[in-house]
Amino acid sequence: MGLLGELLLLPAAPVRGAAWVLRQVAEEAERQYYDPSVVQAELARLSDRFDAGEIDEDEFDRREDELLDRLETIQNRKQTQ
Repeated sequence: MGLLGELLLLPAAPVRGAAWVLRQVAEEAERQYYDPSVVQAELARLSDRFDAGEIDEDEFDRREDELLDRLETIQNRKQTQ
């Protein structure tokens, strides 16, 4: 893009910068969401909380199912890539 184009788009620079930051945050959040080591660490913390009596069995089962579903999704994503 030439100098004239850059000058015309200059007023939109803050918006473009904010959009870039939001894309970076979304990409990092997705990377962490689909990282199997993060999910396994969450499973370990969940088990520790259950063992310590911080959560009941129903809450443990519900959260464990969610985390295991995430691990399954991660495995399916890896197989299709």
